[in-house]
Amino acid sequence: MIELRGKPVADAVSERVSRKVLRLKELGVSPALAIVRVGNRPDDLAYQRGATSRCEKAGIRVLPYEFDGDIVQERFLSEFSSIAGDKSIHGILLLHPLPRQIDIEEVKKIFPPEKDIDCMLDENSGRIFTGGDVMPPCTAQAVMELLEFYGVKLCGKHAVICGRSMVVGKPLSQLMLRENATVTVCHSRSENMSGITRGADIVVTAVGRAKMFGAEYFSPGQTVIDVGINTDDEGSLCGDVDFAAVSGIAEMITPVPGGVGSVTTAVLAENCVIAAERAAGKEK
Repeated sequence: MIELRGKPVADAVSERVSRKVLRLKELGVSPALAIVRVGNRPDDLAYQRGATSRCEKAGIRVLPYEFDGDIVQERFLSEFSSIAGDKSIHGILLLHPLPRQIDIEEVKKIFPPEKDIDCMLDENSGRIFTGGDVMPPCTAQAVMELLEFYGVKLCGKHAVICGRSMVVGKPLSQLMLRENATVTVCHSRSENMSGITRGADIVVTAVGRAKMFGAEYFSPGQTVIDVGINTDDEGSLCGDVDFAAVSGIAEMITPVPGGVGSVTTAVLAENCVIAAERAAGKEK
C-alpha cells in the first residue's frame, strides 16, 4: 500500500507559487489575499491559520477581516463592499457558511468575480461545466494536483466520486472528465453504492461522515482519495474512509489528516497569485 501524503504535493505547488510571487514583485506587484471570517467556528479558524501560514511562506500578503457572529447584514455588506473594492487586494477567501442573518446571495452580488479564488460565485462555477478558463474550487483542484503528483492516470479510468457538492463532487467530476476519465457521482440516494465503488479504479470520498466507508466499499488495486475531515468518537480527526480497514486493500490511499487538506491551502495560494497576474495583465 502506498500512502499518498499531501505535504510533498503542497511543497511542490508552493515552490511554483513562490517563483511566481518573485516575478510579480520584480514587476512591482505584491500579491495580497483577504480572508473574511464571520464568527469563530473552529473549522474556520483552523483553515484560516493554515491558509495564512501557507500564503505568507510563499510571499503573499494576508489581510484578515474578522467580524462578530451577530453582525447585521447591512453592516457586513458595507464592510465587504469596501474589501471587494480595494485594488491592492487580488483574492478574497470568504469563509462560509455565514450566519443565518446574512444572505449569501446578497454578498455574491458585490463579490468581484476576478477575486473569487475559491470559485464561490455561480458565474465562475458555471465555467467549469462549460470548459471555460476559471480557477476551480481549491479542494477539487487539490485532488487533481495530488493525483498528478503521484502519477495516477485518469484517461480511460473509472472514477467514482461519493458526494455531489459544488465544493468538491460536481466540479471534480468535470475536472476528471477533462482528463478523459469515466466518472460516476454517487450520493445519499444512490443504490448499491458499495457495489459501484468496488468496481472503480479511483474512489474519491467527500460526504463528511466519519469512517463511513469500510472495507466492503473497496477492491484490491484501487486508488482512494479521502477528502472528508471529521471527528471520530474519540475526538480525533479522521476521514470518510476507515483508514485502518481499507489501507490493507487499496493500492494507494490518502491519510486524514495529512492528505488532501494541506494541498488545498497551497492551491488557494496559487489561485491568489493567478488573480494577481491577471489583474496586472502579466499572466504567465
